[in-house]
Amino acid sequence: MKQDLHPKYYNDAVVKCACGNTFTTGSTNPELKVDVCSQCHPFYTGKQKVLDTGGRIEKFMKKYNMKNEGK
Repeated sequence: MKQDLHPKYYNDAVVKCACGNTFTTGSTNPELKVDVCSQCHPFYTGKQKVLDTGGRIEKFMKKYNMKNEGK
């Protein structure tokens, strides 16, 4: 077998989120930077936002001749 085939594994790799939350996990990288974690993800926080950028919802409703009853 080849020697040194597998990458180095770090048991205490630090994960840094864009929201400022940090935690440790195991990884082949010593530091990981993520955009969303369980502390700021809308699914886990229950603070889901519906973003209508550029009126896409209204455009869809108009295209298919539907009424927007959700508002």
